Amino acid sequence: MNRFPLWKYLLVAGTVVLALLYTLPNFFGESPAVQVSSIKATVKVDTALLGRVEAVLRKTGIEPTGTLLDANSVRVRLADTDTQLKAKDEITHALNPDPANPTYVVALNLLSSSPSWLTAIRALPMYLGLDLRGGVHFLLQVDMQAAIIKKLESLTGDIRSQLREKGIRHGGVTREAQTIRVRFRDAEARAKAREVIQNAGGDLIIEERQDGESFLLVATLKGDAVKRTQDYAIKQNITTLHNRINELGVAEPVIQQQGADRVVVQLPGVQDTAKAKDILGRTASLEVRMVDEEKMNPESLAAAARGEVPFGTEFYIERNGQPIIVKKQVVLTGDRLTDAQPGFDNQTQEPAVHLTLDGTGARIFKDVTRENVGKRMAILLIEKGKGEVVTAPVIRSEIGGGRVQISGRMSTVEAYDTALLLRAGSLAAPMEIIEERTVGPSLGRDNIDKGFHATLWGFILIVVFMSAYYALFGVISSLALAVNLLFLIALLSLLQATLTLPGIAAIALTLGMAIDANVLINERIREEVRGGATPQAAIAAGYERAFGTILDSNITTLIAGLALLTFGTGPIRGFAVVHCLGILTSMFSAVTVSRAMVNLVYGHRKRVAHLAIGDTVWK
Repeated sequence: MNRFPLWKYLLVAGTVVLALLYTLPNFFGESPAVQVSSIKATVKVDTALLGRVEAVLRKTGIEPTGTLLDANSVRVRLADTDTQLKAKDEITHALNPDPANPTYVVALNLLSSSPSWLTAIRALPMYLGLDLRGGVHFLLQVDMQAAIIKKLESLTGDIRSQLREKGIRHGGVTREAQTIRVRFRDAEARAKAREVIQNAGGDLIIEERQDGESFLLVATLKGDAVKRTQDYAIKQNITTLHNRINELGVAEPVIQQQGADRVVVQLPGVQDTAKAKDILGRTASLEVRMVDEEKMNPESLAAAARGEVPFGTEFYIERNGQPIIVKKQVVLTGDRLTDAQPGFDNQTQEPAVHLTLDGTGARIFKDVTRENVGKRMAILLIEKGKGEVVTAPVIRSEIGGGRVQISGRMSTVEAYDTALLLRAGSLAAPMEIIEERTVGPSLGRDNIDKGFHATLWGFILIVVFMSAYYALFGVISSLALAVNLLFLIALLSLLQATLTLPGIAAIALTLGMAIDANVLINERIREEVRGGATPQAAIAAGYERAFGTILDSNITTLIAGLALLTFGTGPIRGFAVVHCLGILTSMFSAVTVSRAMVNLVYGHRKRVAHLAIGDTVWK
C-alpha cells in the first residue's frame, strides 16, 4: 500500500542529485576579473594575445587565479579587487601604448569561480540583478517630438518623389513645425496631387488652403499614426541599445521600456560607469544629403564660417579640412541599411565602410544618383547630436544594386567603429540620460547576505515548528521543504534566470507556501487515525485525499503568479518568475518527495502500532 516501485525511488533520488549539481555553482561565487577584447577588425584575439597578457602579469608580479580564452576575449581571474584594478592599468599600458589610438578594450568584469567539471556539464550560477551584483542603472528619456519630426521629414521626401513620378508640378514641398505644406499655382494641380498623396497611404490628414495666389495642401499626421510612430521610436531605440551593448561585450543587460517615453538600462557587473555611459552615448546614424552647389562659392563659404549659414543648409568641415555647405533635406537615412562592414577601398586601399541598402533604399539611391550626375553627395555620420561629413564624392554615374562604399581619410579603427555603430542600428529618436545610479559590489554583497539570512531564519523557524508539532512527519516535511528549495535554485540556475531582491522575497514566500501542502497532508493523516483507520491506511488516505485540495490551492496561486508575470514589469516580473517556479517545485516535493520518505520509513513494516505525527502530544 505504501511502497513505491524501485523506478520511482530512483527517479526521486536522481532528480535530487541533479538539483544538487546544478545548485552547487551558486555557492562558489564570483571573482574579480579583467577582460581584454579587440576593437579593430584586423586584430584577432588568439593564444598570442593570451601569452602577452600573461607576460605582462608575470613582469608586474601579479598572480592570476585563472585565465580563459574564448572567441572574442581573454579573461583573467584575480584574487581581489585591488589586484584587479592594478592588473587593468598594467595591461592597458602594455597593450595600448598610444591611448589616442587603442587596439584593445581592457574592462573590469566578474567571472564565476565554479570548478571546470561543473562548467563542463553546463552547471552555471544564476545571474544576479543589479541590486545583488552591483553595476550601473540609467534612465533615459526619448525625445518623442524628434521622432515625429523625423517621420514628417521622411513623408516630405516621399511626397516629393511621388509628385515627381506622376509629373505634377508644384511650388515646393516643405515641413513647417508639425505640418507638411505643398504649394501649387492652380487648383487643378492641387486636386491631382491630393489624390496621389491620399492613395499612397493613410497616415496624413490633408486640408486645402489658400495663401494669396498660392494653392496649398497642408498635411498633418493622424492621431493613430503619431501613436504608432512613438511606439516604433521607443521599440527601435530599445533594439538598437540591445544590439550595441551586445556587440560591445556587456553581458546580461536589462533594457526595458518604462512608461510611454522612457527606457531603463541596467548593466549588472559593470564597474566602469564612464565606459557604460560611452556605450549608451554613441548614437550614430547615417544621413545622405546633397551638397548645395550654388552656395559653394568663396563668399558664401566665408559667410557660413562666420555663422551666417544660408537658409535650408548646414555648414560642415570635411575631414580634409575643406569647408562644405550641405542641404538640410535628407535624401536617405540609416534606417535603410541592412549591413555595414569595415574594409578597404579597392582602388586606393584606404580604410572604408561597405554598406548594403534594403530594396527601398537601393531604389531611392539609384534615382538620386541618376538625377544628380556631376554633383556632389555628402554622407554624414550623426553622433551625439553632432554631424560630420565622412565623405562628399562627385556622382560619376548612376549607382544601383544597393551596395555603397563610404571612405575618406578614416583610420582602420574609425572604419571599424563606424561600421559597428551603423550595423547596430540608428536610434529612431534622440535620448538623454536623466537619471544615473551606481550600485557598488559591496552593497550588492550586503543585499545578498541580508536576503540569505532572512530566508535561512525563516526556514529554521518553519523546521522548528513542524518538528515540534508533527514529530517525525514534521521532520520529513522539513526535509521535503529543503529539497523544494534545492529544486527551485537548480531550476533558476538551469534557466539562467536573473535573481533580484524581489526574487529572494519570492523564495522566502515560497517556503511558507510550500509547507502549507505538508500541513494539509499531516492534518488529513491525523484525522484518518482519529477516525479509526490503521496507520498504513491513514498514510495512504491522507496523501490521496489531500491532493485535490493542494492542487486547487496551487492552481489559483499559479494563476495570480502568471498574471503578475504577464502584466508586470521590472521587479514584479522577477518576483513572479520565482513565485511560479516555486509553486511547480513545491507540488512535486510536498507530494512525491515527502511520500517517498514516508514510504521508506513505514512502507517496509507489516504492522505499525503508532505514527509519530504528534497527535498524542498536541491532542
